[in-house]
Amino acid sequence: MLAACSVASILVLAAGLLLQHGFGLAPCAWCVLQRLIFVAIAVVSAIGALSARGRPGQLIFGVLVDALAMAGAAAALHLHFVASRSESCGLTLADQVIMKLSLHELAPWMFFADAPCNQANMPFLGLPFAIWSLLAFALLGAFGVVVMLGSV
Repeated sequence: MLAACSVASILVLAAGLLLQHGFGLAPCAWCVLQRLIFVAIAVVSAIGALSARGRPGQLIFGVLVDALAMAGAAAALHLHFVASRSESCGLTLADQVIMKLSLHELAPWMFFADAPCNQANMPFLGLPFAIWSLLAFALLGAFGVVVMLGSV
C-alpha cells in the first residue's frame, strides 16, 4: 500500500507538471506548496515501502503519510477558500516556505510559482484545481489509514 501511495503521488505530480509545461497552466505559491507535500508523501511512502517491516514501522509510516496528506488538504482548502480570492500569493506562508527552502532556485521547473492565486485555481473537468488536489490528498490519506489499520 505504501508503494501504491508513492506511485499515486508521483502520478499527481506528473499530471501537474504536464498541465504546467504542456498546456501552459502556471502554478501559484499554494499550488507549489502542495507539490512539495506530494513530493514528501512520495518519498516517505517509498522509504516506508522499502524499509518498514513489521507493525511498528508500518504504523509510523502510515501516520507520517496521513499527517502529510492532512497538511496537503489544508493547503488545498486554503487555496480554494482564501488564497484564490486574492490577486497575490506573495509573502504568504506558501511563498515563504518555498523561498526559505530555495526550491524555486533548485528546481524551478517544478517549484517556481508565477501565477496569481486567483488565476491558478481555475476549473479543470468541472472542478477547481484545488478540489482535485484535495481529492488526491484524501486518497493518499486513505492509503495511510489502510497502512495503519494493517499494522494494528
